[in-house]
Formats: sequence, structure tokens, C-alpha cells
Amino acid sequence: MSTIRTIEETENLETFYLIWLGDSMKNEVRQQLRTIINYLLIFEDEQQCFQYIYSLSKNDRVILLVKRKLSQNFIPQIIHLQQIASIYIYSNDKNTNEQGKKNMNKVKGIIVRRNELIQRIQADYNQRQFHNLDEILSINFFHSEKTDEKLLSTNLNADFIYSQMLIDCLICMQSSSNDKNELITLCKQQYKNNPNELSIVEEFEKDYLCERSLWWYTRHSFLYRLMNKAIRVYNINLLLLFRFFIRDIRQQVIKNKSLSPFHVYRAQLMVKEELELLTKFSVEFISINSFLLATSNYEQTQNFLSSLTSSDNMEKVIFDITANPQRDDIKPFSNVTPFSYFQHKEEILFMIGSIFRLVRIDRVSDDIWNIKLILCSNNDHPLQSFIQEKKTELDIVDTDPLSFGFILEHMGKLNDAEKYYCYILNHLPKDHENITRCYHALGEVTQKKGDYNLSLKWYNKSLENDMQTMKIDDPNIATSYNSIAVVYSKKGDYTLALESYKKALEIWKKKFDENHPDVAMCYNNIGIIYQEEKKYSDALEYYHKAWNIRQQYFPVEHSSLGESHACIGNVHYHLGRYDMALEHYRLSLEIFEKSLLPHHPDIAMLLRNVGLVYQAKSEFQLALFYMKKAATIYRHLFSATHPDIIQIENIICHISSKL
Repeated sequence: MSTIRTIEETENLETFYLIWLGDSMKNEVRQQLRTIINYLLIFEDEQQCFQYIYSLSKNDRVILLVKRKLSQNFIPQIIHLQQIASIYIYSNDKNTNEQGKKNMNKVKGIIVRRNELIQRIQADYNQRQFHNLDEILSINFFHSEKTDEKLLSTNLNADFIYSQMLIDCLICMQSSSNDKNELITLCKQQYKNNPNELSIVEEFEKDYLCERSLWWYTRHSFLYRLMNKAIRVYNINLLLLFRFFIRDIRQQVIKNKSLSPFHVYRAQLMVKEELELLTKFSVEFISINSFLLATSNYEQTQNFLSSLTSSDNMEKVIFDITANPQRDDIKPFSNVTPFSYFQHKEEILFMIGSIFRLVRIDRVSDDIWNIKLILCSNNDHPLQSFIQEKKTELDIVDTDPLSFGFILEHMGKLNDAEKYYCYILNHLPKDHENITRCYHALGEVTQKKGDYNLSLKWYNKSLENDMQTMKIDDPNIATSYNSIAVVYSKKGDYTLALESYKKALEIWKKKFDENHPDVAMCYNNIGIIYQEEKKYSDALEYYHKAWNIRQQYFPVEHSSLGESHACIGNVHYHLGRYDMALEHYRLSLEIFEKSLLPHHPDIAMLLRNVGLVYQAKSEFQLALFYMKKAATIYRHLFSATHPDIIQIENIICHISSKL
């Protein structure tokens, strides 16, 4: 007999899972439970059940139903997991008492009757949904640079800025006329075994109007649950299908924006690590990357939080928000009560990506924290200039459909970027001007993932298209030659690489002056070829040519300058000048930590190279330290079969054998 039976065939697009551990379940009971939480899994084997729950994201939430005979051994194993929201013990023994709940705050009850079990789950779930409690917010923090925790501050600040850039692009994207139909098709598949939710999907298909977007959002139906999770986990395909809905909500909020100040509250469970960041470090600003609902009823908010039992890994907080619409250039917010599905529940809706200034954090009771926030306008904070500087550096234009992918790529989210480019490519007319740009973007992201043959395929398609539509000396053709050369270099085909680089350099020199950054990039890439061919003096000459141009053109913390330092350091390493190599690597790392995200592949490569220097100096403890730091990033980015993963694991084994 199978030890796991699931009635699910698709990915769960919602946050909640309903998991039954025990014997088989009647179809009638399944249907009743699915009206509460759509995604139902049935396990008979405890170990498989544990492994499945453990494999879920910490931001997913599990309602666990477990037979009494299995509960005594199983619950202590899983009750500490952040994924576990509630546990219900089901017993056939009419003499069962509540003793089994002792010291288990997530256990909601030991229940004998099936109908009572379903009613309890429904009531508890409805209450939490009513207060938006289990909507795991996507939050980013901006820290003061005054903190001694400079690296932590820098990394979190980069996350903050990139998230704002993604939201700006998402809002500015044009939606496809077919987005709604594709979303409905997807939802019908997701809820095909759930008649109740399916009827709401069909109602949406028939009756949705843009001027009723707030009514649909506040209904807490599939739209609310799916969109909020898609925003939190960067579900690219689903986010793109929600473009029309996000746009409609935004337009309705703008049309009905509040004209008077508000003081509102939001009950929230926050991961302890997030609260520690707020209390320990000098956080100045918080951005919330989804729409945010809050209420004016403080007493109701506090009473509800007080009624909840504490958790080992979650903290109860109240966001205490002051918002004044009379400030210049403030993101609009709206009292959505007149447009809400729940018109007896007064709520304010804040725009996706709203930025709040953190005023203070107070403990209002033994287990509740009050986080005082003020909604910012763009004039209240320096962040807008940081965001604009990063957009300029990356050539990000909010209305350019490819910019969303460029940002994901720069964040190191290579799989998400590839999915996005493929989506755009599949939805463009065959003669659209962005087809060639999509080919090139796919070539770049697959090259970064180490799939060099696929990368060459995409780059060559881009070059072929350009050759048909452009003059032979167009700079875009030079860009394709340069990119193709990079892949040949990665494959070890240095002759072909140098040939393509020289074609690119000839075009760029003809079209631009000698001090153009594209010329510098090509010089740097030619230096890499000479380095691989062990022509170190030639390599150093070209690296310095690139450096001289870049230092004139870019600000001191630009990632291109970090790349130049890293490359110059590489040559010194190969020439045995280890201290000079380490000095350039140090300068490179300082720049990368300020300009790139912490899991960027260029940082991993740099840490690996530092490890190689220490290995050459026979300082094996330091070598192992840096190699392990690099390996951590690589594992975050790539699968176990990626060539960089395989290589660094072998290096770590070799160094470990020396200790």
C-alpha cells in the first residue's frame, strides 16, 4: 500500500497546506476540508510526512490533522517548525481528554466528532483570515550606514532598493489582453477538485469589472491569496498574469484616495529574526512589497493578538501606522470600506511598495510589540536618489518590458530571469523589435548559469536577427560579437573568442571614442583571453587599459571597477605576487559588497579566488574559510551539477586533506 496519497497534481499557489496524517479519508470529508483550505495531502507514513513538511518554505503554513494514535511521537518532532501553524488531534475515543495539549501551544484541540473537527478548523481559519494574520508580508529594511554591521546593512539595503525597482517595473508594465483568460484557466486547474472555490473563479470570469477590483481583493478569495504569495516568492508567471489586477486596484485607490490623515493598525505575526533586525540595528525605513490592509480599531487588533498562543519562532506585532495624504509626492492610500466585500469592517489599503519610516518599537505586553511607522513621501527620504542611481547604472527603464528581467538577473535570481525572458519571448509577435533583445538576454542568463551551448544558440539567434535588420557596423552587432566571445572563452575556445572580441572592438572604436565603457569592457575581455593563454603581460596591459577608461567614466563604487580589480588580482596571483593579488581582491570585494547583492555569482568567484591565493600560500585554514563562503553562494544559485559547484567541492576536499 502506498504511504502517501495526494489528490493534488499541481504546485500549491497558496500559502496554506492541509495535511492529514493517518488512515485513508472519505471523499466526503475531503470535500468538506477543501472548502476551508484547497491544498490537501494525505500521509500514512510519519517519516514521509515529516520530510514533506520540512521541505516546505518557512513562509508556507501547514494545518496538520493527526490521528491520536500517531500524535504522541509525531507532534514533538514537528511542533517547533515555523511551517506549522496549527495542529488538530482527531480521536475515535469518546473518553479522550485535553491532557495531550499540555505544553503544546500549536495544538488547538483533541476532537472526537468529525463535524466538530471541521467546524473548529473553519472557525479558527476564518478568524485568522479576517485579521489578515497569516498573510506573510514581504518586507525589506533600509539600515543606517552608521551601524557597525556594515555588510549586513549593505546587503539589506540592496534588497530594499532592488525590490522597489521590481515594483516600479511591475506597475509600469503593459498587461496582455489575454492575461485575465490565462489566469482563469490556471485557477480552474488549481481548484478543479474544489467546487466552492471553482464557483468563485467562474463568478470572477463572468462578472469582474475593473471598478470592482477592491471588492474582489478584500473578499479574501483565490485572488487575494494567490497574488500575495506570488509577490512574496517572485512567482514570475503568476505575477505577470496579475498585472491587470494590480493595475486595476492601483487605479481604484488613486481615484478614491484619502484626503484626510489616518491612524491605523495591522495585527501581524513576524518571524523572530526580522523583529531582532528591527530592534538590534538602526533600521530607518521599511518597505512592504504587497498591498497592505490596516484597520482603525486598535482595541480589536490588540484583543485578537492577545487571544493567540505564543510561538517559538514567531512574534506578535502591531504595525501602528500614521498616514498623512497632504504630504507632497506620497503614495496614495484609500479607505476601502465603501468598496469592500466586508463593508462592516473599516480598512485602509496602502499601495504596493509603500515605504514607512520606523519611529520606534515598544513592548506593549509580555508578548506583543508595537511598531510605530509613518508613511513616507518621496521627499521624506533619500532612497529615491539611491533607486534612481541604480536604475541608471543598470540601464533600467520602468516602461521597458525587459527591465524586470534585468533586475532579477542582477539580483542573482537567474532561474526567475530566464523564466521571465521566455515568457516575454513567447508572448511577442514574431516581428517585434524586442525579439532580438530577448534572444540576447536569454544568452546572457544561460551563460551565467553555465549552459554554454544553449547560451551560444541564443546569442547567435540575436546576431542573425541584427545582421538582417542593421548595418554591419551597428553597435548592437558588436555587443553580440562580444557576448559570443565570452561564451567561447568559457568553453576554452580562445582562438574563436579572440576573433569575436576583435570584431566587436573594431565596431566600437569606429562608432565611439577610445574612452567608451564598451571599449573598456572589450579590453577587459581580451585581457581574460590572454590570461587564459598564460600571456600575463599582455593580459595586464589590457586590464589596465580597461581600468583607465572605467575610472574616468564610472563612480568609485561601480561594479565594473570591482571587476577590473578582480582581473588585475588574478594576473598577480598567476605571477606569484600573492600580496598584490590579495590587495586587489580586497578592493574588488569592497566595491562588490556595495554594488551587488550578497548571493551574486561575481562575489562567489572573487571569494573562491581569495581562497586560491591562501591555498598557494599554504594558509589552508584561511583558504578553506573563503572556499566555503564561495560554495555557500554557489549552492544558493545553482544545482548540484553546475560546473562551478563541482569544481569548488573538489577544491574544498583537496584543501581539507591538507589540514
